[in-house]
Amino acid sequence: MRRELAELKKKIYSGLSPWETVQVARHPDRPMTSDYLALLFDEFVELFGDKFFGDDRAIRAGFAKIDQYKVLVVGHQKGKTLQERQACNFGCAHPEGYRKALGKMKLAAKYGLPIICFIDTPGAYPGVGAEERGQSQVIAQSMFEMARLKTPIICVVIGEGGSGGALAIGVGDKVAMLEHAYYSVISPEGCAGILWKSGQFAEQAAKALKCTSRDLSSLGVIDDVIEEPLGGAHRDHHQMGARMKMYLLKSLRELVGMPFEKLLENRYQKFRRMGQFLERPL
Repeated sequence: MRRELAELKKKIYSGLSPWETVQVARHPDRPMTSDYLALLFDEFVELFGDKFFGDDRAIRAGFAKIDQYKVLVVGHQKGKTLQERQACNFGCAHPEGYRKALGKMKLAAKYGLPIICFIDTPGAYPGVGAEERGQSQVIAQSMFEMARLKTPIICVVIGEGGSGGALAIGVGDKVAMLEHAYYSVISPEGCAGILWKSGQFAEQAAKALKCTSRDLSSLGVIDDVIEEPLGGAHRDHHQMGARMKMYLLKSLRELVGMPFEKLLENRYQKFRRMGQFLERPL
């Protein structure tokens, strides 16, 4: 019976539709940034505040060690309990969160420390206060600055990768996704609300957005797909942590020590290649 159950799980999870993938990515028991901090890293020292407005709990940032490498870790935090989720705005960061992340990234680059980003957000916080404090501008600035930071950057979409909230910490030398995560210019519900004026078309929108790891890998938007345990990452945090650690160490070995000129040129060309197409003459 156990073998039959495993085969059934394998069959189901290997053929998930885009909308089902989105639902798995939002599973409440799925490992979050705080879980990976506990499973993968030693000596984590958290840093707070953006030196401008305040501290945003939807973004966590701090120095840590992963084996022999000293790194800066930045990631979205959704929270586990209702109280934590409300304090973290369900992973939707304010401008001060991205300013905090960017400030710590510049500090890491100053001391030659690699940067690891964990992306898990439905999007940046859409409130009036966030817009008044320059939400769109700080996202654009973060992407611009990350493109030229002279240190290795590894970005991993661990759950939801929605809109500019994900892109703000998604510019790196390596961009990877977990097998059942999604990464998109907008959430399926948001897309359905704009195109069909109703969230009931979210399933149709998810299919049109090509937001799964399989689609994005074939389109060249991401570099790698990290396989999840059978039945999804939420079923075995430790196994998922082990696979994540293997990927991060492999990537660090490739990137650390590479000349900065080559690192920046490769990063620039990587994003310039996205969206290219061949136009046939009429």
